[in-house]
Formats: sequence, C-alpha cells, structure tokens
Amino acid sequence: MISYPFIDKDRPVRDVPASVKVLLVLALIMQLVWHNMQPPVAVRAEDLPPPLSAHAYVLSSLGEPIAASKFLNLWLQAFDNQPGISISFHQLDYVRLTQWLDTILELDPRGHYPMLVAARVYGSVQNPEKQRIMMDYIFQKFNENPNKYWRWLAHVIITAKHELKDLDLALKYADALAEKATAKHVPRWAKDMRIIVLEDMGQLQAAKILVGALIDSKVITDPYELKFLTQKIIVLEEKLSKTRQSVEK
Repeated sequence: MISYPFIDKDRPVRDVPASVKVLLVLALIMQLVWHNMQPPVAVRAEDLPPPLSAHAYVLSSLGEPIAASKFLNLWLQAFDNQPGISISFHQLDYVRLTQWLDTILELDPRGHYPMLVAARVYGSVQNPEKQRIMMDYIFQKFNENPNKYWRWLAHVIITAKHELKDLDLALKYADALAEKATAKHVPRWAKDMRIIVLEDMGQLQAAKILVGALIDSKVITDPYELKFLTQKIIVLEEKLSKTRQSVEK
C-alpha cells in the first residue's frame, strides 16, 4: 500500500491559515447573495397545442384509429394536470379544444366520449363565454347528425335554461331538436322540451297550441305520453286563466 507522508488527514482546523478561512466565509456569503438575487423559478402552464391531422395519429398508432382516439381522450383529459402545476378548465383555449374534439371524433366516428366531455366537463365551467363555445360546438355536431347527437343537444338545452338563463337560446336548440331528430329511437320527452321552455318563457298560449297540435296529429300513440300532454294542457290553461285574471285586475 502506497502512503503519502505529506498528507495529514487528521490535521486540525486551527492549523488552516486565517486567510483561507476568510476566503471560504466570503465565498459562502457570495453564493447566498447570488442565489437570493436570482428570480424565482416560475412554473408556467403550457398552452394547448394544435392537433395533428387524424391521418398522422393513425400512422403513429400503426393503423389503429380507435386506439389513437382513446389515447388522445386520456391525454386531453389529463392536460390540466401539468408537471408542477394544475390548471383549471376555464384557462384552456376552447376554440383549440374543439379542434381536438373534432380530431378524436374523426378517429372514432362511432364514439360519443368527445361529446360527453364537451357537454358535461368543459361545458360545465363557470364561464358563460366558454360554455357557449361548447354549446355551439355541440349544436354544430347535432346539425351534422341529429339522430346520433340528440341527447347532447338535450343536455345543452338544460344548460342554456338553468345555468345561462338564456331561454331564447334554449328555445332555439329545443326547436331544432324537435324538428330534426326524427328517428324512432329519439324519445318524445326530448322533442317535448320546447313545450317546457315556452312555458318558462311565459309563452303559455304558444305552448298550449303546440301541445294541442301534438295530440291532434295522432303521431303520439304512447298512453303515458298522451297523459303527460293532456295534463300539460290543463296546467297551461290554469296558468293562462290566472294571467288573464291578473291583467283584468
């Protein structure tokens, strides 16, 4: 074993020259001052990037568009949780967000998940402007395929009516739902939503006429639906009578 007699591992600190001690203390102080002068490290939320083409995602998934759509669903849903920071949905660029939803729908045209999150997640933020973006997006998709997306427009009608308090918008959507969703699997309650909206708007006579027309059309054969409409006529007549009495007074 080689030894180095000129190195003394047990040399006491008091043997260190005073100049060296002063330099060490000054170096420590300068390091602390330098660190304090540095600006704090800011964690910034990344902006939602634009999506690639659906074809690019198909290629990257080795020709599996459904798998690509599911992966993008998970990625988009987790985008608000970024390293070191958590951002709220209302901070997202909603126009860019609809582009992602479109891409996911293009990868999986039979899927409903993008419409689900548009209606119940992103459309539920406490930001009327961004809620309207999601509602318009759902309305656009509904117009492309009313019999497929009718349930999401029904959800939007409720949002417009109860959260935004925009009965005119709710009626616009309810009219479209009643007129365009014509498939047999679309339930009558969805088409009858415009009756409820008209009633809430105070357009009792219009609602009554609409209900009467539905009954007289003989299109509705379900006994429960007919019972609902008949009872609705009675309720509307009572409200109209009270309205006339209040006006006469």
